[in-house]
Amino acid sequence: MPPEPTHCFTYGSLMCEDIMGAVCATRAPFVAATLDGFRRSPVTDEEYPGMVPAPGERVEGVLYLDLPESAWPRLDAFEGIEYSREQVTVHTADGRSLAAWTYVFKPEFASRLGPGEWDFQRFLATGKARFTAQFMGFDESTRP
Repeated sequence: MPPEPTHCFTYGSLMCEDIMGAVCATRAPFVAATLDGFRRSPVTDEEYPGMVPAPGERVEGVLYLDLPESAWPRLDAFEGIEYSREQVTVHTADGRSLAAWTYVFKPEFASRLGPGEWDFQRFLATGKARFTAQFMGFDESTRP
């Protein structure tokens, strides 16, 4: 049985290295990656997206490599009840296919997903400051 992955595919706010580092309480190397068979949509009245299975579609994101075991409980808590951690295979720009964990929006919350594609550039320009103000207290509240 192969070992569980230590990589994390991110496709929303956690694509920002500073946010990911604060949530995980560590920095990790990262590369651009894509995930086939999913689509990313905005979550209604939020700055972040949700990702759901969608045959024939693809999500571009960031793959963080070799996260320590201590990062996973923090990520699970940060993602909360709307997401489930699932194992996927992602593709890097240099042609590698790697096993990774990612957070998929649970079907019971699908009504919260808005139309269209979540826009990372818009998030950086207008949403990141609001998101950071709202969620980065998470870092303080999860310290042991």
